[in-house]
Amino acid sequence: MSFLFSSRSSKTFKPKKNIPEGSHQYELLKHAEATLGSGNLRQAVMLPEGEDLNEWIAVNTVDFFNQINMLYGTITEFCTEASCPVMSAGPRYEYHWADGTNIKKPIKCSAPKYIDYLMTWVQDQLDDETLFPSKIGVPFPRNFMSVAKTILKRLFRVYAHIYHQHFDSVMQLQEEAHLNTSFKHFIFFVQEFNLIDRRELAPLQELIEKLGSKDR
Repeated sequence: MSFLFSSRSSKTFKPKKNIPEGSHQYELLKHAEATLGSGNLRQAVMLPEGEDLNEWIAVNTVDFFNQINMLYGTITEFCTEASCPVMSAGPRYEYHWADGTNIKKPIKCSAPKYIDYLMTWVQDQLDDETLFPSKIGVPFPRNFMSVAKTILKRLFRVYAHIYHQHFDSVMQLQEEAHLNTSFKHFIFFVQEFNLIDRRELAPLQELIEKLGSKDR
């Protein structure tokens, strides 16, 4: 959650996506923040009793977007066309961008360009009231879960790029505790609801196992 971050890292890559105060989703976000504060992340990600699964996933997806937005915002000066000419997560994993609408055929591009495409695309989905309804009583669309899974799969790639290519910069900025807590929360959440295919998580598999074993 955003309270994890120091004021120094308040620079975001894209504008923060706010959940309207007073709404049910805002209450859910507050509940998530309170349970996160208890330190038990496995428990914090569980669906609260009596709550709608789609709504819980929607609230957390918005929150992860904001967290990654902040984390990437702290290292944008190190992630340049020159330093990262391709979007990668270590030597074995390279990502090419396509959104199925504006760019149908995957294109090879630099990491900053890819992440700009990615975060803009996610923002467009989150701002779409037919996909992410913010008003009480407005139902989620039938394809909501598949859209949420695609968003989370793509957001994972930003974590993977930061860990593989920019962890030294994160350590210099003394932001590694924030990055690790944010990523652990993200992973426990996607594992709880089986939202990302295991093969997609391969670039950070070792780290994921380490974070999981520490929590047992």
